[in-house]
Amino acid sequence: MANTPPSDAQRLVSLDVFRGITIAGMVLVNNPGTWEHIYWPLEHAQWHGWTPTDLVFPFFLFIVGVAIPLAFASRVERGGSKRDLYFKVIKRTLIIFGIGLFLNAFPHFPVAELRIPGVLQRIAVCYFFASIIFLNTRIATQLAITIGLLILYCIIVNYIPAPGFLAGDLTKEGSLPSFIDRLVFGPNHVWRQAKVYDPEGILSTIPAIATTLIGVLTGTWLRGEKTRYEKVAGMFVVGAVCIAFGWAWNAFFPINKALWTSSYVLFSGGLALQFLSLCYWLIDIKGYRRWAKPFEVFGMNAIALYVGAGIMADLFGVIKVGGMSLGGWIYEHAFESWLPPIDASLAFAIAFVLFWLVMMWILYRRRIFLKV
Repeated sequence: MANTPPSDAQRLVSLDVFRGITIAGMVLVNNPGTWEHIYWPLEHAQWHGWTPTDLVFPFFLFIVGVAIPLAFASRVERGGSKRDLYFKVIKRTLIIFGIGLFLNAFPHFPVAELRIPGVLQRIAVCYFFASIIFLNTRIATQLAITIGLLILYCIIVNYIPAPGFLAGDLTKEGSLPSFIDRLVFGPNHVWRQAKVYDPEGILSTIPAIATTLIGVLTGTWLRGEKTRYEKVAGMFVVGAVCIAFGWAWNAFFPINKALWTSSYVLFSGGLALQFLSLCYWLIDIKGYRRWAKPFEVFGMNAIALYVGAGIMADLFGVIKVGGMSLGGWIYEHAFESWLPPIDASLAFAIAFVLFWLVMMWILYRRRIFLKV
């Protein structure tokens, strides 16, 4: 659906920019020239630990959460019908989930081996629960639910053993979240690179909802009566506290993106708060916006960018040129022919992002914004 966004005065431009930086990062790390040659910051951690790439997804969920109060709060305060808001939430959840399934199936649509979980599917589920919680609870309750989800998940994963494994086993095969994903989906419907677990699985969605709720609380804070300087200071300080608690919890429940551990939620949530506070200070307070325009363009059409880039990447893999994939042919002839493999791989990814910047800029100039 194409529509015109509200004026700059009504929008939080820093949030658009943060969203744009995040989605651009997601496209960059998902589309190297070759998976055999990647600089380490653009790779996920092997298991425990983190890299900058491991921050991209929780940042996006955090942004989804921030946008919920900004979109719904004024309607609730005006006494708008909750029934209409519930309908909107359900509709958007189903559309995002459906798009995620479509991307998992494209281009061959192998129903027997279709991966059920995915990035957009998790976003849809987290958006649904975070929205329902926001519409029916107060700030104190939302905070309590966030903390409760993290503690509950920590207890479940560390003290309930998967059959055949010991309690507290956090390995790829032996963790309780991995077992549940294999049990529910089977080996044919989880992430094919792993088979024994899914990084967007069922049980690990519980703490992912907490990530989104941290965003909800942040969005409510930004709508409050505090001055802009108080808001930016509050986000930065709370972010530092979350990072400290996450790092401390790491000693007992390691930071792990695939398991979406409670320490990972606090650590990545704290960094998201600090990054948003930096964007807010630079853009909404100081007015330094020129540097951020490309990211604002990305951020205002994030779903279109993610879907378009995903389809293009799949087509690069299935279209053949000279006996190799189109993507491989472009990488080899346009980049590897004159650059070392690791630099050629990065150059391919950057060119991929720049191509989509041109596409999104065309939509932006024509005031076409695709929303769900």
